[in-house]
Amino acid sequence: MFDLHFLPLNVDNLIHARPEACFPPSAKCPVSEYSTIGDHEGETEMARQSYGTSTCSYDTSLLQATPVSMEPPPVSAAKMLCEGGHFMKGMVMGGLFCLFLSLLGSFRLSTESKTDDSNHHHHHVKAPSKDELTRLSDVHMQEFGNQVQVSCIIMVQPKILVYWATAVDTWSKHCDKAVFYTSESSKALEAVDLNENDDWARLRKALKHAYENAGDLRWFFVAQATTFAIIENLKYLVLAKDPNEPFYLGNVMKSGELEYVVYDSGIVLSYEALKRLVHVLKDEDKCPERGRALWQLSEDKQLAVCLKYTGVFAENGEDAHGKGLFNSKSVDSLIADSMKANPRNVVEGCCADMAVTFNGMSPNQMQVMMFGVYRLRPYGHDFHDSIVFNPPDGSDND
Repeated sequence: MFDLHFLPLNVDNLIHARPEACFPPSAKCPVSEYSTIGDHEGETEMARQSYGTSTCSYDTSLLQATPVSMEPPPVSAAKMLCEGGHFMKGMVMGGLFCLFLSLLGSFRLSTESKTDDSNHHHHHVKAPSKDELTRLSDVHMQEFGNQVQVSCIIMVQPKILVYWATAVDTWSKHCDKAVFYTSESSKALEAVDLNENDDWARLRKALKHAYENAGDLRWFFVAQATTFAIIENLKYLVLAKDPNEPFYLGNVMKSGELEYVVYDSGIVLSYEALKRLVHVLKDEDKCPERGRALWQLSEDKQLAVCLKYTGVFAENGEDAHGKGLFNSKSVDSLIADSMKANPRNVVEGCCADMAVTFNGMSPNQMQVMMFGVYRLRPYGHDFHDSIVFNPPDGSDND
């Protein structure tokens, strides 16, 4: 018998345990998986090859045809420990194999989604400068002001009801069409109930619904209820852009080789981009509704992967000076960052004058933003805006 108090009971020893550690030379070897009743010498040789240079050998008398006892033979603690080591080793190897398959699937996604981007010329989309607008006639400006219309796709959940209500009462009023999509219905607020708890599956359904009910709208803004948006600045950004070209705009980040638009900052899609997306959503191999990897990609990354298959690439929305227009932080956070980085010029170092979105604000801060953006005006200071974006028909926006 072995004294179990002196056995090295840890995973590393179990995985790397050698057979001679389980069966010392003086011990009788148990019948291995190689042995069958027959050529005893051959069986012993195979056992030696299996167990290395151990001097253990079989007692061949045990293999004689004798009455078999129905009681199971006693199992030594050493053998149990040895077999446990093999089991643990198999578990580890199996886990590594599953991880390898998952990585292989992810690699397949990233490599197969590569398309010819030689015709991709607008990686950084900039809003027109004031000088560019002065070259336009009054007729053209009037046309631009009337033709740019935005459909807002706002994703909500009952657990953030206060943000949902705030979005209804504030910035969404400035959308030409605002539709709220929820995971489950709420008696308090109106929304399209998608009856779907998975975030990516719910976003897919919302985008498909928005496309099928687009009407004459050609620009689509996807946001969460925690985002604050200034729709007029979004219209200004896409003023001279053709919605019949594939545009996928926002705050672009990079994950490995994948560039994607951050969901928290809002996502802008042209009609052509949305049309291509809805088409590829039907292809489960390229754009599966449920992820195949061990870990689940966020909605914004899965959206980027699907769009990349169709030749649509993420593009950073910027002003004429190269400042980002889509922010994943609140105004006060951005000012605090600027105070550390640019103490002598805080406002200039903070944000773009024509910023489109901010995130991370409380409902009260959103109401303050509405007052500051749409109501507060310094007397005697005229901005002389060249284009006026009229509110939607029947809207009660500010």
